[in-house]
Amino acid sequence: MNTENNAALPKPSVWADVKPSGFLSYGLIWAFFIIFLIYPLIRLFYDSFTTETGVFTIANFQDFFTDAFYLKSLFNSLMLGVGTVITTSIIGIAIAFLLLRYDFPGRGLFSYLTIIPMIMPPLVGVMGFVFILGRAGTVNIILQDYFGFTHPVNFMYGLHGVLLVETLHLFPLMTLSIVDAMGKISPSLDEAAESVGSRGLRKFWDITFPLTTPGYVSGALLVFIWTFADFATPLVVGISDLLASQAYLNIVQFVDRRLFKMGIVISAIMVILAILFLIIAKKYVSIKDYSSLSYSVIERRKLSPLAQVGAVSFMGFILLLAFIPYLGLALDSFGRGWALTPFPVKYTLQYFQRVAFETPKFIINSLLFSGISVVICIAVGVPVAWVMSRTKLPGRGVLDSLTTLILALPGTGIGIAYMRAFRDPLPLMSMALIGMWIVIPIVLAVRRLPYTVRGTFASLLIVHRSFEEAAESVGATKPRTFKDVTLPLIWKGVLVGSLYSFILALQEASATLLLVIPGHEMMTVGIFNFYIGGSVNEAAALGVILIVLGAACLFIINRMAGSKMGGVFG
Repeated sequence: MNTENNAALPKPSVWADVKPSGFLSYGLIWAFFIIFLIYPLIRLFYDSFTTETGVFTIANFQDFFTDAFYLKSLFNSLMLGVGTVITTSIIGIAIAFLLLRYDFPGRGLFSYLTIIPMIMPPLVGVMGFVFILGRAGTVNIILQDYFGFTHPVNFMYGLHGVLLVETLHLFPLMTLSIVDAMGKISPSLDEAAESVGSRGLRKFWDITFPLTTPGYVSGALLVFIWTFADFATPLVVGISDLLASQAYLNIVQFVDRRLFKMGIVISAIMVILAILFLIIAKKYVSIKDYSSLSYSVIERRKLSPLAQVGAVSFMGFILLLAFIPYLGLALDSFGRGWALTPFPVKYTLQYFQRVAFETPKFIINSLLFSGISVVICIAVGVPVAWVMSRTKLPGRGVLDSLTTLILALPGTGIGIAYMRAFRDPLPLMSMALIGMWIVIPIVLAVRRLPYTVRGTFASLLIVHRSFEEAAESVGATKPRTFKDVTLPLIWKGVLVGSLYSFILALQEASATLLLVIPGHEMMTVGIFNFYIGGSVNEAAALGVILIVLGAACLFIINRMAGSKMGGVFG
């Protein structure tokens, strides 16, 4: 009998193969998250739970929950978010189902046009809608002049107007999420359901939709948070009894210190609710079994002639509504003398001349700040994706949770958190960060980092480690292996994620309106200021330029990524 001592050898530490440069890089990643994400949130909560002298109190929250107006604002915000999730779900699921499962005339064109509304910020979209559907807009003028209406129809001014704008801006997010999830459902499951007589809506409700839950929940969460955090769109149509609007209005006034403190408290409540919704969403998804999900090749079915007409009509109607703001912006950016007439009486390029040549700072700053933010996203996001996919370093799971959390955090809350955290100079700095223009690219990078991380992470998952192991076996260092082997295989994913970050950085309004530095305003700030100041033509011209820049980036993504655009549209 063998009595040899077979005591197990201790497992090598996960740090054993990490070189000093690796320690430094990992430390810098964590420093970025601690300084620019964790610390501002901690400071926001600290300020919301303390008095002006730093004494702990819950009186601030008592004031909120005993104020009827603030409770009404909370209720309105929740109802608006839920309503937008419902409307985008109906539209997004229907469009995703048609594009993925059926073939009909114009499907390829529709699959591209369906994504375009996502590049229009709600702030710009609501302006376009007001030009066409407002009290003195095209539709109301036509109804009064030609159809005998004595009073304008209120299409826009109220929560229903905000719901319309948010729905037609955000349904592409739901569509992309659903398409991505549906693409993983094996056709054999549909065949099995049909073999026992389950067809049509019954099959969709019992089989298809439950299996899309991961994608649907992530899409619904994003739609809810984006609607929940948008304060500019409601203010344009005169709605202020929403949480985000109250947070902004209370912060930007400098008269009443109680209102200022209440703005901080409202922001903290918004962040707490966002984190709570994220936890619930992740728990709901985790208790379900999705082991059958794997990407599958789906053969699209031919629709009957009548069904083709129905599909094209439905898609055309949704896109017609979604493109109304584009028409309104184009008319107002080129038009002169547009008052109580259906369309402008003259057309000119003078408004583009003013914003592009006389005051080009909005365009230059937007391109510069968004570009810098993308550089930061790549510098931080690519290493984060590498750590998550290629290592077992302690804290990698926390990094994953933090990047997911960023998606759920409202921009209003982040903006106010930065205002509180960086109002005093940091160590080794003589000036407060919120007084320096660099704060804008930093907050944009933090807000849009998850898209670069996800794009890189998805590409790393499909690159087999054997390629890297082969390079390392002949003496290549890990940095050399990444530069010469891995990066050439994943660069499209990095580029697609970075372009998404760039598009969404261009249209960021919530945080940048709060952190604006005089002389360093971005296009969204310029649009808001022009519109509020009565220069609606200049606001429209800037909006058109912003849309053109976003469309160009989206075209590049579509050409390069194809089916990687969050779904399987190709």
